[in-house]
This record gives sequence, structure tokens and C-alpha cells, in this order.
Amino acid sequence: MTTESGQSSGSKPSDDEAWAKLVPLDTRFSDIEIRCNDMVICSEIKPSSSERHEWCRITKNLGQGSATLHNKSSDAILVDEAIIPKDGAVDIMSGSEIVPGPGGQGYLQYRFTVMPAPDSRSQLLKISIDPDHAKCSICLNVWHDVVTAAPCLHNFCNGCFSEWMRRSEARHQHVLCPQCRTTVQFVGRNHFLQNIQEDILKADTGLRRPAEDLAVLDSSSSIQSNLIIGSKRKRRFSTLVSPTLEERDSLRLQCPQCAATIGGYRCERHGAHLQCHLCRGMMPNRTNFQVPLHCKYLFAGMGCDRPFCGAYWSSQNVTHGESSTPVCSRDTFRPISERTVTRIPSITHEMNRHEQDITQRCIAKMGRTVQDVVAEWFSLFNDRQIDRSRMPLNHAESITVSTHVCNECYDRLVGFLLYWFRVTLIVDYFPADAAARENCWYGYACRTQHHNEEHARKRNHVGRPTRGNHPS
Repeated sequence: MTTESGQSSGSKPSDDEAWAKLVPLDTRFSDIEIRCNDMVICSEIKPSSSERHEWCRITKNLGQGSATLHNKSSDAILVDEAIIPKDGAVDIMSGSEIVPGPGGQGYLQYRFTVMPAPDSRSQLLKISIDPDHAKCSICLNVWHDVVTAAPCLHNFCNGCFSEWMRRSEARHQHVLCPQCRTTVQFVGRNHFLQNIQEDILKADTGLRRPAEDLAVLDSSSSIQSNLIIGSKRKRRFSTLVSPTLEERDSLRLQCPQCAATIGGYRCERHGAHLQCHLCRGMMPNRTNFQVPLHCKYLFAGMGCDRPFCGAYWSSQNVTHGESSTPVCSRDTFRPISERTVTRIPSITHEMNRHEQDITQRCIAKMGRTVQDVVAEWFSLFNDRQIDRSRMPLNHAESITVSTHVCNECYDRLVGFLLYWFRVTLIVDYFPADAAARENCWYGYACRTQHHNEEHARKRNHVGRPTRGNHPS
């Protein structure tokens, strides 16, 4: 397998190192390294033949991460399943999949991969982290689920600081930093330092603590989102800020139960508070309260863990519109059993509007409504007739009709159920134009559907990938 430089005057080496490469999906063949800014690729195009062909030219674009591919073969080629005719050109990104022929069968397949910039790699090699600078001053071990206190910006294990905070609130007027004794006004999880912590433990496994110790630490952890601790009712501002704005900000941040006893409860002085993700208003962090304060069910492998105040203030009979401080309505955070849906959420079918339209037409052809279909499929889900292990959702096994979810997570749950509705629907209910479409090789994981309108419309993307590195 060989590569040849292009002969145009603009062809010159970018440096001694390859800036990109074509990686064959068939591991019997070698990678094609691209070392010039403008290079003609001459290689085998079929696994059954050793004959080499000049089939494309790759030109590096300005900036990092993209290039232009020119078809130099005698026939069409495929780029991310889009047909590129002879002498045609298309922009490619790192991860683009290329077939040097008009059809997928019988041809090799390549993945275009951009290499990291050399200067970035050298900078990464020079970074040195001393584990002693990544230790919790309470337990003297490398952080676990690290949190940062403000304004001093010292870092601790979540479980260690949570226990310290509980004891401080019981005995003192303020929560003091365990390291410098500054009054802590804010504490939150630090995802950046979490990555550093994980890298340190990978580099030196001897620093890892036993699993049983970490389990005890996790059981003490109470900081799920950013906490406002003992926030002052009056804040000092620059003299450039008018008193009216200062009073308005103080009112905006005030918790209703700090000002008065509501529902038999009044906040402790300097008690910890949560800030609602939607209205930005405050509510007390009552960890043992029967009404959930956080939504835990966001999709795509990430925990939602965002605080929402709608359910809490509804349980305290504080309603939206009657309070002088920001309060969400109950509709923003409520059980699944109390929710209804009148439209297909925009995130359904990977935000492919053509697939959403087809699903809507299928439902209409059956004489049903979106709510009717979703209710039926959630009943199947609740009866465990849908494999929950395939659900990209945190805590999937614990979801019931009484589970509280935020609006975004509910939309994603509806999208998941509508996916199962579509893949199990018999062809008789499909519109004629939809039933005639071929399946995309990459199913719901296809990237081309997001930037190629024609491809998104002509191929069916509601289904599992049949090609690539995705599980079947």
C-alpha cells in the first residue's frame, strides 16, 4: 500500500509527522499516513485484489480537524454513506467513514482520523502532578468525588466534607473550612479535579483505597449539586451599584422559609440551601425530606442530579405567582404518572425531524394519539417487558410511575418509548414513502443525518447500527 504526494504547487509537507491517516476497518491492511497538506491516495480499494488505484486527493483545511476529499477515481465513492460522484468533492471530519467505490460490498472501508497536534502532545507530556497536592486535608488521602469550598477554594472528599458540614451546622453558627477556617459560603462538586484525581490513581494504583472504605465514604456524601451555605441576606456591593439593585438581588436569593415558618418548618440560621436549576430561587437542603429535591434520571450516560424546587414548594403549599421570591410551578418536576404529552419531543429519534414526522403519521394512521401510545409503552416498561439494561438512563431499574422527573428527562423518556414503538411497528401502518426507504447502515448512531438533509430523509434511521463499532 503506497501514498503519493500531489503535484500541485500548493503541495508541501506540513511537518515530519503525519497530521492525519486513513485507518482501514479491515485490520489485515495498514494505515495510510497523510504527511502533506495536499496528498493523492494510491492504494488497494478491494480486499480481493492487490492492484493499487489513485482514488482520492485529500487537502488539509485551515485550522484543525477537517479536510477536503476530491474523488479522483473513475467511479463514485461513498463518504459517510453519501455518494460523491467522479471529480466531486466533500469536506470530511475526523471519524468520517470512506468507501473507495460506489457500493459498500466488495470494497475496503477507511476511517479518516486527524492526529493530535505535536505541540499539544509535548505540552501534555510536560505536565506533572504531585499526589500530595491532590489530597483531602481531612482524611489525608487522594480526593474521592472531590468538592471545592468557596471562597477559599480548598478541596476535599465529598463524604469527608459532608460529615464536617453536618457537625459544624449542629455546633456552630457558620461552616468553617477544615483547612484554613474561612467561613464557607458555597460548596460544589469539581468535575475538572475529578478527572485529575482519576489520572493520579491510574498512574499509581497504590494510592487507591479499599472498596469498602470508599463505600462508607459514599454513604456520607450529601453534596449532589452546588450548595449555598449560610448566605447572607445583605451582600456588599461596589458603590457603583445602586441600593435598589442590591435590595432586589437580596430578595431574589432569599428562601421563603428563611423569612417565615411555612408548613411547620423554618430554615436554621446559616443552613445549607439548593439553588433551583430553573428559577434560580433558593430552597432548604432537607436531605431526609420525603419529597425529592433532585432529578436523577438524565439520559446519555450523565446523571441529571439537578435541583428543582417545584415539588418541594408544592408540598409546602407555596405556589408559583404568590411568593415574592422565585418559585417554580409543580408542573416542572412531578411524577411520571401525573404527566401527559401532546406532541413528539424535539429530541426524539436523535432530533431527526423526518423520523419524527413519520412517527406522527404512523400514530395518526392508527387512529391514536401520542399520549395513548406513550401510556401503552410506559405500561410495558413498568411491567418490565422492555429490556431496561439497554436503556441509556441512570437508575433505570428503579424507575416507576411515581418517579419524579424534570421536563427534559421526561422528554427523553418519551423519546425512548417512541423508539421502541417504531421498531416494533408492522409495515402496514407506515406511509408509503416511509415504507419504501432503505435502512441506514448506522441506524440511530448515524452522524450524517445531522448535516445531510437528503440522507436524513431518504434512509431509515430508527434502528440499531448494522455496521461500525456499535453494539448490535
